Amino acid sequence: MRDVVILGSTGSIGTQTLDVIDRNRDRFRVVALSAGGSRLDLLADQVRSFAPAAVAVPDAQAALGLAQRLGSNGPELLTEDGNEALAARPCDVVVNAITGAAGLRPTLVALRAGVTLALANKESLVIGGRLVTGAASPGQLIPIDSEHSAILQSLRGGARGEVRRLILTASGGPFRGRSRAELADVTPAQALAHPSWTMGRVITINSATLVNKGLEVLEAALLYQMDLDDITVVVHPSSDVHSMVEFCDGATICQASPPDMRLPIALALGWPERIPDAAPGYDWTVPRDWHFEPLNDAVFPAVGLARRCGKAAGTAPAVFNAANEVCVDAFCDGRLGFLGIVDTVSAIVAEHLSSGHVPDEQLSVDAVLAADRWARQRAAEFLAG
Repeated sequence: MRDVVILGSTGSIGTQTLDVIDRNRDRFRVVALSAGGSRLDLLADQVRSFAPAAVAVPDAQAALGLAQRLGSNGPELLTEDGNEALAARPCDVVVNAITGAAGLRPTLVALRAGVTLALANKESLVIGGRLVTGAASPGQLIPIDSEHSAILQSLRGGARGEVRRLILTASGGPFRGRSRAELADVTPAQALAHPSWTMGRVITINSATLVNKGLEVLEAALLYQMDLDDITVVVHPSSDVHSMVEFCDGATICQASPPDMRLPIALALGWPERIPDAAPGYDWTVPRDWHFEPLNDAVFPAVGLARRCGKAAGTAPAVFNAANEVCVDAFCDGRLGFLGIVDTVSAIVAEHLSSGHVPDEQLSVDAVLAADRWARQRAAEFLAG
């Protein structure tokens, strides 16, 4: 029996994690949950179903609202620094499904506690960089991203010294094949209509701009200690092949499955063991075509911009991520055009690299979070005109 803490339980990854656990209660036990205050009814239902000993919410108002829903027999409620407190609780696995830079400190706390960290919060790894990888013991950090889970599985096919390159697949999002001019007037509703996956708002928009794939390139370089130039992005619209590893002899090993995040979630919870029937497999009696094409960097420059940030390292990835989050909100609110998202992020990254960038050898949590705050403020100033 593995005891599990879930940070971000009411989001897409959190709810699917609980679905996996619900079907495998003989293997996993939920000991703590955290969530934002916007879905208290759902959080209350989760508490009733899984009976965690502790729950963290962002503030006293949310704690009061949850307590009113649960009555007198509810769990211990935490507010200030609740995610960090839960990440340090005795358990076997911490699932970090928080969105954004707020996941950095809980990630570091969990790693220092020595538990397995099932990481869906890619931002904490990307912006934390060597701070996170330096805190992780071998085999302690297990990715939940479908692409990085696929690489983890494919790497079992050979020794690390035999790896030539990693190949990340991208669906291409809802605007694959369009020219830059054709993207000028796309709407938030169109950008949120992802052809393969059902995800939260930020990651869905990031998939449409390919910012998400840029973040995943940075994540792969850190997770697997690969040079950024040895990581290739290829467009694969059906999202069947989740990523690949090419070995020195020319062999390429891939992991394929129908698009379903419960598979990488289950693998991260049970690693290195597989959880039977975590997600449906293919019906191989039905014909299926797998199509691959190169990424159009001129139309979707986000991956190239991410590579630039990754090579600069230090605080550059934090600025890339933070400025993008502000721009995504502005786009969804109708204050910024679709193309303006990456264009604005690019301008802010360039400004940061010319003045204020903290190099990798001087990186600290405070420096990362200061860069995050600066980028958000600078993006707001850009948007204000």
